[in-house]
Amino acid sequence: MPIVKVSPEVSLAYEAFGDPSDPPVLLVMGLGAQMIAWHEDFCRELAGRGRHVIRYDNRDCGLSTRFDDRPVDMARFIETVGSGDIPAALAMAPYSTQDMADDGLGLLTALGIERAHVVGTSMGGMLAQLMAIGAPERVLTLTSMMSTTSEPEYGRSSPEAQTALLAPKPADREGYIAAAEQGLLWSSKRYGDAALLRELAARSYDRAYYPAGTGRQLAAMTLSGPRTEALRALRVPTLVIHGLDDVLVDPSGGRRTAELVPGAELLLLADMGHDRPRPLWPRIIDALEAHTRPRG
Repeated sequence: MPIVKVSPEVSLAYEAFGDPSDPPVLLVMGLGAQMIAWHEDFCRELAGRGRHVIRYDNRDCGLSTRFDDRPVDMARFIETVGSGDIPAALAMAPYSTQDMADDGLGLLTALGIERAHVVGTSMGGMLAQLMAIGAPERVLTLTSMMSTTSEPEYGRSSPEAQTALLAPKPADREGYIAAAEQGLLWSSKRYGDAALLRELAARSYDRAYYPAGTGRQLAAMTLSGPRTEALRALRVPTLVIHGLDDVLVDPSGGRRTAELVPGAELLLLADMGHDRPRPLWPRIIDALEAHTRPRG
């Protein structure tokens, strides 16, 4: 697995699919999820449509740089945020979502890629939005998938989904794999598959079990702040994809993103939750292929 330095303090693990001479598509993963959550078959199918597909581990996840020397007491952090003392909470978080977005752009630079189509899912959608906002000259198109604008009134989790997401994960392998079935809460009602959730959990645990990083990513995401005005000013061609079954990030998050970005296309998918079920891959990949075609 290649690992490349993208800044003085961060190196990212990545994997590429397809012909490097094809238009590059950077896939950005969400909270605590390793690059393998972009299924290899999905990446290969998209690459088969004439795209050079790149997936990577965010900082503090998978095989990328870990910030072990900057622990976050999550109980104290949540209490501080809840009290409204945002300056104190900011001082506790070791990095921001902007830093994480800059990692993705740094990866493109390290790979010699000047401009790319950027596709982000969940928290990765927020990072992809920040890449497009901060460096529009480097983002050919933006695709924000099952994500939101960080405005608190949009994209809210159901209480049950939020509780399951924030619950501590078992440290032992078998317990961790069994706990993955909690993902059925926010998966597609029609296509949700406990066996697939367990399979991904097993592969993730064996590859790089590292729960501490998820807490730091969560701190960054919690403090990211709304991107309302920046999205209104965005002039990057944008596609927003959201599942109507999503209870982890309510579809209002996708609708609001598409409402804010001028000219954005909104694709709402029935039978999709906070996941990308294989039966819907043709719809998703068709949409990505169309959105990333050269523009006149």
